[in-house]
Formats: sequence, structure tokens, C-alpha cells
Amino acid sequence: MVASVVKVTLTTEEPQATDADTVAVALFEGEPMPTGAPGEVADLLSSGEARSSFKALAVTHAQGKRWLTVGIGKPEDFTPERARVAAAKALERAKEISARTLCWQLPADAGNDVAGALVEGTVLADYSFERHKSVPKEDAEQSADKPPKHLERLIVSAANAAEGSEDLERAVSEAATVSDAVNAARDLQNRPGNDLTPTALAEHAKALGEEIEGLSVEVEGSQGLKDRGMGAFACVAQGSDQEPALITMRYTHPEARGPLLGLVGKAVTFDSGGISLKPGAKMSEMKFDMSGGAAVIQAVAAIARLKLPVKLVAVIGATENLPNGRAVKPGDIVIAANGKTIEVNNTDAEGRLVLADCLCHAVKLGAERIVDLATLTGAVIIALGSTYAGIMSNDDEWAQTVTQAGERTGEILWCLPLHEEYDENIKGRYGDLNNAPEDRKAGTIVGAAFLSNFVEDVPWAHLDIAGSAWDLGRAYAPKGAAGYGVRLLVDLVRSHSA
Repeated sequence: MVASVVKVTLTTEEPQATDADTVAVALFEGEPMPTGAPGEVADLLSSGEARSSFKALAVTHAQGKRWLTVGIGKPEDFTPERARVAAAKALERAKEISARTLCWQLPADAGNDVAGALVEGTVLADYSFERHKSVPKEDAEQSADKPPKHLERLIVSAANAAEGSEDLERAVSEAATVSDAVNAARDLQNRPGNDLTPTALAEHAKALGEEIEGLSVEVEGSQGLKDRGMGAFACVAQGSDQEPALITMRYTHPEARGPLLGLVGKAVTFDSGGISLKPGAKMSEMKFDMSGGAAVIQAVAAIARLKLPVKLVAVIGATENLPNGRAVKPGDIVIAANGKTIEVNNTDAEGRLVLADCLCHAVKLGAERIVDLATLTGAVIIALGSTYAGIMSNDDEWAQTVTQAGERTGEILWCLPLHEEYDENIKGRYGDLNNAPEDRKAGTIVGAAFLSNFVEDVPWAHLDIAGSAWDLGRAYAPKGAAGYGVRLLVDLVRSHSA
């Protein structure tokens, strides 16, 4: 259960007519004061306390409400991503002044994308993870004069909107559903490895299957991996006492159109590096190595809740990577589900071993388009930081389609090349493939080149989200888990439902 679920509604009433205690209005550079704003807001502007520069905030009181002005900057620079950031900044200030119900006045001429972005920025910024914190007695006792930890309600006022209220209502409702899914993914990511084991992740997925109509979930353990010939996945799991989980989620709408879409997620619930042990510094962050799997699970849940008319299969490989006496050793050779042999030259390049067999499984299940998400390489952080995730693909058209979904959602991608010369890097000396070339060149691309051996001729895109999965540094997800990829995947799948 996520720490906060804000109730989100749309209204065609003016903000002052709602029961919100706080109203947020956008100030654009060179534009007149928002329609319906009281004279006190004009006074703030004339005094210079309220400014239109991006992210500038000011508060006044009028008509029995707090009025929170939010600087947006130049109208031509306004984007849905800027709306998310502005909403997050407004939420932060609203909580400081003890707001319980916040009403955003939708800017004039704003459409569905901005309305949805305001919801996303608010709900994502309101997230916190407190599952393992004890509750002090004074916090357990509710007090009327104690500021609320979370916003209770968000109202979007579309009194002056350009779009029809029915379209806006759907956009706002869908944004709320997807935002809740992002926060649910963050809950999974933030849980420590002794809490979120592969089995616990599988149980979470199964619970979603029981809860959501049209969603089915199947879980297989170590015997299932053996029966399916998944030697690459199994070799990673053999170093842990925890049972691995091959999680397969299926959703098909009765009116589904288009290809069978395949989503694949890496879910290493804790990655020590195995025998090729990682340095101790920041190893605690390796609980986040299941972030791709968390994004896939919660994206599928949101897609099913939204009843998008699509056909979908998702495969998540969950395991720990630990160095016990049974652990795979550098130099061992394993056999993947498609029969290719792999030299495991570095046991810390385990994610590609798990994904190799999961990709084979998705292909076997008939996926006609595949996207995988994985915290695969530290090299992508050096290349792109946290601003972009890396995308590599065997199909330019599919890569462009996925990239466009990232642009619409603010989960932006930068395309790195897959060239046949990179295939030389991953050729094995004693087996078909080498999971970790010693020269360490083009580490992110080489990881994708390795994975390309397990998708046959199916259009496929690999997203390396190692730099974006946590500590994203954005106003609505500054520290900890980011839930990165959920919004992108839902948008991508929605684009195939039209």
C-alpha cells in the first residue's frame, strides 16, 4: 500500500466555489492575472512578492482561502514536464501551510496533457516511504492543530479550459491511476532486500492478479527455470537461499487491437555482485536493482485498471545475486533457454543473464514488440547521468515509438547505437557469448548487444534505467525510488490502443 493516495477530482466550478482550502494559480510571464483571481493576488504581483519566473511561489489570503501563486515563465516554454515540476513545488509549499485540499486552476488554453501533468506532479511529490519507521506516540495521536503529512484531496478546476470537460475528466482520472501506480512501484523499490525477497515480489504480483479484472499472473520457481532450460537465469539464483521467481503477467482486453506487446523487467532484489563482489560503499543501494521489474509490474497493473484495449504479456525475473558456496563462478559456462552458451566472466554482470532467459520467454509467448527495463550498467550513469535513460534497439521504428512515449511523459530516452562491431566484443572464447568483456569499452552498448542475441527477429528496445531509477533529482522525485518507466510504459501501450 502506498504511503499516500490523494483523492483526485475534476470540476468545472471556479476555484473559489470549491471547498478547497488552498488554490494554486499559474503566473505566466507577460500574461494578465489569471481569470477569477482575487485582488489580493494582483496586490502580490504589484508588490513584487509574486513573480512569474519559473518555480517562484507566493501566498496570500482571500475569500476564505489561501491563494498560492506559481511562476511558470514564458508561455512558449511551458510544457507538461514544467507543469509537473510546478505542481510539485506548489505541493511542497501547500503542505508547509497545512493545506488539506488543494485546487489547481487549470491555465487558460491548457489541454489534457497539462491537466494530467499537474495531477502527476502533485501526487508524485506527495509520496513518502515510511513502512519501516516506528510511529512516535505524539504522531499516532491525531491533533487538529497538527499539519497534515499528506494532501487529502486535489481538485483540478477546468472552468476556463480549452478542452471538453469529459476529455479532461478522463485525462485527470487516468493521470491519478498512473501516478498511484508509480508510487506503488516506488514502494516496491524502497523496500529492503530482507523484506522484498523474490517470493515477496511474486506474491505482490499475484495479489494484483487476484484484484484486477482481466489480469492473470503465473509464478514459477527454481524447478520451473530448470524445466524451461533457463540456465542463465538459474545460475544467478543459485548463490542465494531465496527461491527465484519467474513472474508472467498476461492481460488481454476483449476488444484488443494491434500486436501482442511484451514487457520484460529485471528484478534482482539485492545484488551483491556475487563472487565478483561489489565494493562496500553504497552497496545498500543495490536493493534498487529490481527497479525495472517494479516498473513493469505496476505499469501492467495500471494498464489493466485503465482497461486499455490491448494484448499484453509481461515477464519479470526476480532473484538475489549472492556469493554462497553454490554461487556461479567467474569462468563458468551456462546454457540459456535458446541454447546459446555463455561464459560468465563476471558474476556482477548478472542482470543480462536474467534478462536473456526472460526475453526468450517473452518471444516464446508470442510477443510481437518487446521493451525491457533494467538497471543494467553503471556505464549509462557516466554517459547520461540521471537526465536520460539509455535506449538501444534492433528496430529504428520501434525505438522511435518508445522514445516518443518518453517525450510525452517526461521519462526521456537517449538512443545509443547498436553496431555489428559491438558483437565482436561479446563473442566467447570457450562458449558462444561472453557476459562481460574485459576491455570494458562501451559498457552500456555491449550489455544491449548481449541481450540482442535473445530476441530473434522481434522488434525490441532495451532501456537501461540505472541512472534514473532512484535519486532522480526532479522536484516530484528528488531522492529514493523514482518509479521510473511506469508512465512511459503505460503511454507506450496506450498508443497501441487507438
